[in-house]
Amino acid sequence: MKIELDNNLVAFTPESEAEAKALAMLWATVVDCVGFNKKLVAVGEFQPPKSETARFAIEG
Repeated sequence: MKIELDNNLVAFTPESEAEAKALAMLWATVVDCVGFNKKLVAVGEFQPPKSETARFAIEG
């Protein structure tokens, strides 16, 4: 997964079919086209090599 940061904008670009499916599932969970969108909130820490996974809670 390619991740680009431009000021307050983050872009995720899947680099495999599995990543594309996972990103589509996340998108469907977070984005509500007719109501309110949910938000991702960081949980714990992400400091490689100490921690290799960035975790987020879905709120809303």
